[in-house]
Amino acid sequence: MSRPPELVGDIVEGIDVLLLFSPSGAYYERATDLEDTAVVVVAQENTVDADEFVELPLEFDDVRERIRFGVEGALSEGVVTDGDELGCAAPLFGDDIDMVTRTRADDSDHSGVYDLFANSRGEPGVIRDVFEVAIELGRKGQKGEPVGALFVVGDAGKVMNKSRPLSYNPFEKSHVHVGDPIVNVMLKEFSRLDGAFVISDSGKIVSSYRYLEPGAEGTDIPKGLGARHMAAGAITRDTNAVAIVLSESDGLVRAFKDGELVLELDPEEY
Repeated sequence: MSRPPELVGDIVEGIDVLLLFSPSGAYYERATDLEDTAVVVVAQENTVDADEFVELPLEFDDVRERIRFGVEGALSEGVVTDGDELGCAAPLFGDDIDMVTRTRADDSDHSGVYDLFANSRGEPGVIRDVFEVAIELGRKGQKGEPVGALFVVGDAGKVMNKSRPLSYNPFEKSHVHVGDPIVNVMLKEFSRLDGAFVISDSGKIVSSYRYLEPGAEGTDIPKGLGARHMAAGAITRDTNAVAIVLSESDGLVRAFKDGELVLELDPEEY
């Protein structure tokens, strides 16, 4: 008769890398005794002084999202490679690791989300909140109809200097921040109007209805993308902002950084 340790052992049999999500020091020490298996710690801080470490720039309440993000971070940091068999040990019901699952590192799942959150000027939580607004808009549209939107996050002062108003700014004297459910409803409503949203590093909504003025010269975006995407590429080339675009024509969410397209995904598949 099989015993529980044997069944659990089948999950991690033959793995190349063990990813430990926020382990205690004692758990990490036990893991490093494994033979023929690399150990990588994935956490917000390297409190166990691990040799191989991938930073989680923000908390993930959903353990599936945490693991997916951690695996992409491990690919981005080069501590795992395409095709590696991975064991993932993480906390599920408490603070201590209490679950183990298995997956495979796959470069086709390397979406660019990790780099966008981990290596941008804006706070990671702010970028995630804006990203989620764009994803939801892409799934549901505006009153059942497809809608396009452009969000510019970070380096807001410089972005404002390189843009001009198209109409009255309803956020001019407000102190609202993205991430608040009521504010997110406002963002979705205003998204049907022309112009870009400008959002500060900390998430304050600085403006809507902004026309971005940087010229397109020197901005290389894929053929077939229109003026909204060109503006997103140009403003991120000339500032330290990132831009998140929802395309009205094909419904995809794209992100630009340093003047380049760094992410493209289908909201229905994310």
